[in-house]
Amino acid sequence: MRPAAAPVALLGALLMTLVSSCAPFGLGEGPQQVLDAFTQSVAKGKVPDALFVGQDAAAYDRVVSGMTADPIVSWADATTKDDRASATLTWHWTVSGSTWVYRSTAKMVKVAGKGESNQWQIEYQPSLVEPSLQAGERLVEQSVQPPRADILGADDAPIVSERPVVRVGLDKTRLPADNPLILARVATKLARTVDIDVNDYVELAKKMGPNAFVPAIVYRKAEVPPEVTALAAQTPAVLTIADQLSLASSKEFAAPLLGSVGAATAELVQNSGGRIAPGDLTGTSGLQLRYDEQLAGTDGTTVLAKSKSGQRVLFSIDPVVGQPLRTTLDPKLQQEADQLLSRVGPPSAMVAIKPSTGALLAVANGPGTDGQNIATYGRYAPGSTFKMVTALALLRAGFEPSSRVHCDESISVDGKEFANYPDYPASALGAITLTEAIAHSCNTAMISAGDKLSKGALAQAAASLGFGVDHDLGFPAYFGEVPKPQSQTQAAADLIGQGQISASPMAIAVVMASIIKGHTVVPQLIEDQTPVKDPSAGPTKALTESAQLSQMLRAVVTQGSGAGLRGLPGPEVIAKTGTAQYGDHAPYPTHAWMVAGQGDLAVAVFVGTGESGSQTAGPLLKRFLTTAHNQVSG
Repeated sequence: MRPAAAPVALLGALLMTLVSSCAPFGLGEGPQQVLDAFTQSVAKGKVPDALFVGQDAAAYDRVVSGMTADPIVSWADATTKDDRASATLTWHWTVSGSTWVYRSTAKMVKVAGKGESNQWQIEYQPSLVEPSLQAGERLVEQSVQPPRADILGADDAPIVSERPVVRVGLDKTRLPADNPLILARVATKLARTVDIDVNDYVELAKKMGPNAFVPAIVYRKAEVPPEVTALAAQTPAVLTIADQLSLASSKEFAAPLLGSVGAATAELVQNSGGRIAPGDLTGTSGLQLRYDEQLAGTDGTTVLAKSKSGQRVLFSIDPVVGQPLRTTLDPKLQQEADQLLSRVGPPSAMVAIKPSTGALLAVANGPGTDGQNIATYGRYAPGSTFKMVTALALLRAGFEPSSRVHCDESISVDGKEFANYPDYPASALGAITLTEAIAHSCNTAMISAGDKLSKGALAQAAASLGFGVDHDLGFPAYFGEVPKPQSQTQAAADLIGQGQISASPMAIAVVMASIIKGHTVVPQLIEDQTPVKDPSAGPTKALTESAQLSQMLRAVVTQGSGAGLRGLPGPEVIAKTGTAQYGDHAPYPTHAWMVAGQGDLAVAVFVGTGESGSQTAGPLLKRFLTTAHNQVSG
């Protein structure tokens, strides 16, 4: 990270000092002129060759080339004797917003000029720039990043902290300096061994300086492949360097949500306003990126006297450690959710919420998501899980759980044929109760009963259940959408979670959590952060129908499509299954959903392509609920 600019007041004071130091000291115009010229040209970053005896300005430039800003220099206490003179120089360097001040001595000599004229010049030596500098040394300003602050879970359990890693790369100082063929050969071999893009890595190795370490990959300490260790042992130019990096307990642990830490990209550097410099370690995605400034803290700076033989510290500013980010994630439940999804091929996600507080306990994404956080930000048709919303709208329209509805094999709306799912039980056709329609997930019953709903009733019911009302939660979150239908066909499809209805797994978990709590639940992940509601959203109604909804969702388990959750230990389980068709051509693949509530826990499971909610998502949900109960009871 680059230092901040010098404060205006300090800069003004230093300039005043420079002006006052230019008053004559009785040396004549020569020494005064060379001192003035030197101090003024140093501040501008361009020192003329003519100021130095027997040296060009490149000597000075080399010594200060490792500093990020030019100094302000003033002179005083000048003396002269015959053809020699000296003065005290006061140097002010701005380093990370602070000022490094010291004094050195400028020695001058009168040398013969053209014709009969003489002129004063400065005798250059490294100690002119800093009194302790020796030949071959130069000033180098280095950023010192503090250890990254932890990301914490429930009860302040560390879920992301500094862990041992091994950095693997190429040390160009161990290769022939002018042999690009050998460089390309070693870089190619390393890239293939660690499985990164060969062409990109070879190009990077060529671009970096002759003394550079060219980073290739970072492994957790226990996960370095044996072939990489063997290559490093056989090839002196391939280095493995022990280091620390901010990591979760495992590579999979809430990875898309938490994000990662790595070398700053050009885009991140450009967008940081100077806070991040090339080569800095910074958050590159997820929470690590969004809260990078809080977690990273403030860099310190060290100014070194550096040479080929070593280095020593001349000035330093200590770094300031960042503040930890506190989340509501339960480490054990998160780990269980990650493990359950680890063998699921299609995109998959699982979200667990504590209804009483809204705390997100687990936010898991399977490997099929390719690193995307679909758990809280995915947008998919929720299928029959949305019938929880439709059921609330019907209750508000005057229906009771025992009200009779018509479940036919199919129903036509404006020329569009809607049917039940292929294995719908024939015994649940005909005039059935609303509870039975929810339990067996009858599409046609929902559509036929939907005629009794007023305009906007579905969206209002959704909002009462926390669906379709946006909040800024401090991380990417999609609460679902219930657009105004543009046709009767669209309105019918919306009633069964198809049409224009879309949701994230988190949004479906929020609906179940709201039913359990009996009040709209707003999820929370970041502790001490109040969710900000979309100001365009209207007020929600009190959820007085939660007991009736729970009664119908209990029937899903006891007599309907959620029978796989029967007999689970602990409080009674309520649930809803869902299957949603997607794609452009028949036979259409289907999303598989299932959501359940047990005690103070609501869990939604989504699998991008599956047989059905009960068959594909159900077993995952059952295992998670069993683990959660054992954790509480144990």
